[in-house]
Amino acid sequence: MFAREIELRGHIIDNLILPKAFDTILELEGDYKVLEFNIGKRKTDTSYAKMLVIGKDQEHIDKILEELQNIGAEIPEIEDVEIKMTEKDKVLPDGFYSTTNHPTYIKYKGQWIGVEKPKMDVVIVVYPNEMRAETKVIREIKKGDLIVVGHKGIRVMPPERPREKGELFEFMNSEVSAEKPKEAIVKKIAKEMYQIREEYMKTGKGGIALVAGPALIHTGGAPALAKLIRMGYIQGLLAGNALATHDIESVLYGTSLGVNIKTGKPILGGHKHHIYAINTIMKAGSIKEAVEQGIIKRGIMYECIKNNVPYILAGSIRDDGPLPEVIPNVIEAQDRMRELILDKKMVLMMATLLHSIATGNLMPSYIKTVCVDINSDTVTKLMDRGTSQAIGVVTDVGVFITLLVEELERMEKEKVSK
Repeated sequence: MFAREIELRGHIIDNLILPKAFDTILELEGDYKVLEFNIGKRKTDTSYAKMLVIGKDQEHIDKILEELQNIGAEIPEIEDVEIKMTEKDKVLPDGFYSTTNHPTYIKYKGQWIGVEKPKMDVVIVVYPNEMRAETKVIREIKKGDLIVVGHKGIRVMPPERPREKGELFEFMNSEVSAEKPKEAIVKKIAKEMYQIREEYMKTGKGGIALVAGPALIHTGGAPALAKLIRMGYIQGLLAGNALATHDIESVLYGTSLGVNIKTGKPILGGHKHHIYAINTIMKAGSIKEAVEQGIIKRGIMYECIKNNVPYILAGSIRDDGPLPEVIPNVIEAQDRMRELILDKKMVLMMATLLHSIATGNLMPSYIKTVCVDINSDTVTKLMDRGTSQAIGVVTDVGVFITLLVEELERMEKEKVSK
């Protein structure tokens, strides 16, 4: 019989770490014995559990331990991390460790080192001379890189959710329902955004990123989103060709996909408007040049350019045009999206399933996430991307963004009056 002790510390009951550990062991056909269990009595008290994990053989126990580490289990008397050198570009050694998106540490030469750029489903590369480690995707691996293998010397630290009642991202607040009181949720989101913006204005760090789809334009939410950018609440926009194209179409022709935004009625020949919009930008040279030339005088892209908000328009096989700023190389787009999002404190995901899933895969788990869509299935999928702090709002994004801006304006007026 092969067995190994593990320890669980923190708010392991509230955050479901303890039941997850039990489930993981049994699902992998292992067994366990609880050796010690101390439960915290107060909200601020942490709990502790020591367990003996039992497997059929060494390979079996190693597999169980690796999965338990991914949810935050610690292995006492842990050895140094095991590393292997790659023999070829873009080829990993057997048994490589595949990361989670949680903060991760490795024990190397007796020291615990934080792994830079947390991301799921990548590998850890160790730099001995610099005593540091970072994650890399397989396409970035070069011959001679030192890759972490196995599960030894690895510690994963899943972020804990706030435990105070009434907090926006409090524990078990991940339930998705169309019946939730929208105004109360909008107020809490606005409060969180206001605090993040204030911190960003003081330190220049953190901020909020927005992942947005063209439905924001179709539903009439573009003016509110443009105002949100102008008010300084967005520090990065992640979108595709469609959002920018229909934003520009709405500015030039008052339509989105050929439908009049004010009346909701199709315009004769309106289906060509988005192509006209792309052609107009092509003539100008770029969206930025169209703004500088006075061709584009308002809108989402206009506010991004005027307020120096970085935006990344990732290409798609469905794109018309696309616009000059669209990045057709998906690998390049992915790399730039990851760099933009790594330091953010919050990400708003609105009305775009695939783009939001892609962004979620690039994010560390500690970034707060707000998912908004009219489809509850979409919201559920987005919230199940590994983040520990996420809420879902099932509603029309045009209505949501308008209410959000109104609440932020109210908060700012209230601050001025004080």
